[in-house]
Amino acid sequence: MKHVINVQSNGANPIDGIIDNAVRATLQNEEVDVLCVVNVLITDDEGIREYNREYRSIDKATDVLSFPMQEFIRAGWSGHGELEFDEDTGELPLGDIIISEESVARQATEYGNTAEYETAYLITHSTLHLLGYDHVDESSEKVMHDKSKALMHSLGLN
Repeated sequence: MKHVINVQSNGANPIDGIIDNAVRATLQNEEVDVLCVVNVLITDDEGIREYNREYRSIDKATDVLSFPMQEFIRAGWSGHGELEFDEDTGELPLGDIIISEESVARQATEYGNTAEYETAYLITHSTLHLLGYDHVDESSEKVMHDKSKALMHSLGLN
């Protein structure tokens, strides 16, 4: 399925293609069978700090934020509630992701990963959030981590 992945940054960005592939792989793996729209904003630490402060009342930078636009009764595509499609386009607005390029670079160095790997990991993780997954306890955190790691393998980023 040809989902719509809108990536916004300040000019051409080498991680745009990685973001697109990571979102698509996650939606395919989760068997999302309707045309979805996911918006991704690439920003810096100060930019994501502002969003974190405004929407979560946490005044500090983070690596990535997810803003789901659909309601899920349980995690995963099969757990969605009533879907709210865009009446004009017929597309399903799944949600928005904001990622800090600076945090990606810092964490890649810290964890011994490439920036590509770290970007893809954070984007798959965030896309899972858009699909109702969360890490409220150890068990659900493991599910998200395992799914993200499997997606990294499918993307050839081990």
